[in-house]
Amino acid sequence: MKNKLNIRMIALLLLATIAFQSTVSAQLKAETPEQKTKRMAWWTDARFGMFIHWGLYALPARHEWVKNNERMTNEQYQKYFEEFNPDLYNPKEWARMAKEAGMKYVVLTAKHHEGFCLFDSKFTDYKATNTPFGKDIIREYVDALRAEGLKVGFYYSLIDWHHPDYTIDRVHPQRQETDSAYVRLNKNRDMSKYRAYLKNQVRELLTNYGEISVIWFDFSFPGKNGKDHNDWGSEDLLKMVRTLQPGIIIDDRLDLKEMDGGWDFESPEQYKVEKWPERNGKKVAWETCQTFSGSWGYYRDENTWKSTPQLLELLIESVSKGGNLLLNVGPTARGVFDFRAQDRLKSMGEWMKYNNRSIYNCTEAPADFVAPANTILTYNEHTKRLYVHLLSYPMGNLTLKNMGDKVKYIQFLHDASEIKYRAGNGAERNNLQLQLPVQKPPVEIVVLEVILK
Repeated sequence: MKNKLNIRMIALLLLATIAFQSTVSAQLKAETPEQKTKRMAWWTDARFGMFIHWGLYALPARHEWVKNNERMTNEQYQKYFEEFNPDLYNPKEWARMAKEAGMKYVVLTAKHHEGFCLFDSKFTDYKATNTPFGKDIIREYVDALRAEGLKVGFYYSLIDWHHPDYTIDRVHPQRQETDSAYVRLNKNRDMSKYRAYLKNQVRELLTNYGEISVIWFDFSFPGKNGKDHNDWGSEDLLKMVRTLQPGIIIDDRLDLKEMDGGWDFESPEQYKVEKWPERNGKKVAWETCQTFSGSWGYYRDENTWKSTPQLLELLIESVSKGGNLLLNVGPTARGVFDFRAQDRLKSMGEWMKYNNRSIYNCTEAPADFVAPANTILTYNEHTKRLYVHLLSYPMGNLTLKNMGDKVKYIQFLHDASEIKYRAGNGAERNNLQLQLPVQKPPVEIVVLEVILK
């Protein structure tokens, strides 16, 4: 009798699971464009976030792919685990610097490709709580962000170079030259066990730390000796994520681009888009992830650091095409931001303090607004204000074409001082001639706020 009851219970559970998954699938497809816009409104309005890549790779300090680049085995990499002790880790400082830079959300690598977990997962021993540091890094990070009013995001690597059941592929440190070598090395590895591990860890992250606003999965690489949505169990994983955190925003790297509700935004990495990205003829939400230098993790000897003007231009240009900028910091092995990153964050924050109205809640300007040479336009459709970013200060005069019947008032954004203007003559009568001071104001990139009728 007992066995029959158990069988009946199992059958009922299976039926409930199937019904649940069908309901979730229907929910994924049921979200209207208006509902998605509302769900993502805080993110779209924010425009500026911080990415943080941190893990054991901060110790060798020569790129977050050091294990891959140098073809290290788990045994060779183990020394970094044994020495990991970021004694100066203070997430309150991280959160403060992000907020003062003008960022509205932060995404931290809970686990990167190396497989090391910054959180206290019950499914692995390869985690921060088992290092000399001995603490759940994610717990303190989450608390610090919330105290500053910042949205909390997690990055979770689909790839795992440490897990014994993760099959060796073309981006693995032990990658091979022949198919037969892959077969031999993967003989005792079981990707289904890794899929379960992946799903269990994501469930931990989305249940143990309260509301999570963004989850960043990274990354799929279909094709020969690669991995796609089938390898990750992406559809089931996505259903679970949407169920646990209905309001969460998800990137596009689960290899579910063709699935309704399979992603929320495109994620161009380390390059500028030429125009607002589209899919099937419609503009889509997007965010470019960028580094201060050429590495995501802390790289002591990296010398290709971008200047503050370059970074500000990157932010402004992203917004001008309807997108966000997720700007990355790679903390040192002691847990502090690189001094060069701190310098750039401080400088960007000084600019944002006075000019953030041209970033927050802004987007691409209407097509009938023509950007003068060496300028970038952004536009706030709610306040009906146009922002003209002067990448090269014109010293005296600037013309806004075809704006004579649209403008109510113009001012510098940083100090709200009036900019006088007059209409042109003859064929130029609908153009506005702006009278700017000859000397450039003490602002990295000067912004004009054009208040429209």
